[in-house]
Amino acid sequence: MFRNLSLIVCVAAASVAAVEGLKRMPAKGAASAGTPPRESGNEPRGMMVLPEDGRGHFLAPALVNGIMIQTVVDTGASVIALSLEDAARAGIYPNAGDYKVSLATANGTLAAAPVMLREVRLGGIVQRDVEAVVLPAGKLKVSLLGMSFLRRLSTMQVSKGSLLLKE
Repeated sequence: MFRNLSLIVCVAAASVAAVEGLKRMPAKGAASAGTPPRESGNEPRGMMVLPEDGRGHFLAPALVNGIMIQTVVDTGASVIALSLEDAARAGIYPNAGDYKVSLATANGTLAAAPVMLREVRLGGIVQRDVEAVVLPAGKLKVSLLGMSFLRRLSTMQVSKGSLLLKE
């Protein structure tokens, strides 16, 4: 089930550097860097359109187990990767012994706790039983919306500064 997790953060150095800037730089058209690009739930069923943030990233306000979590779309992540802080907000509390999956990153090896998310909602898209990992405290500034969610979609298309996602 989690056999490909070693690929989760193969672009971690670039992702971490880019994500570091998310809190310091305002997104194009946003009032502040902490403002999500769009509130989930306004899109047609089975669809979500995310605007590019001006730095080439697509910020995705996702409902994870019913809790809004700001994520960055990351096709280089094999699964959804949650920061420990975001996981706790979603009611997920890994024990020390749960960190048994070894992830190969650009910055070395990292232990993560595999979890199954009951539900992930992104706009009009709803997925249940989605594979994810929780990273230790301080290892991830912004949670990543990885391929365990994205590969279930029928369409993932970038055009004119927007990312179109369809079930």
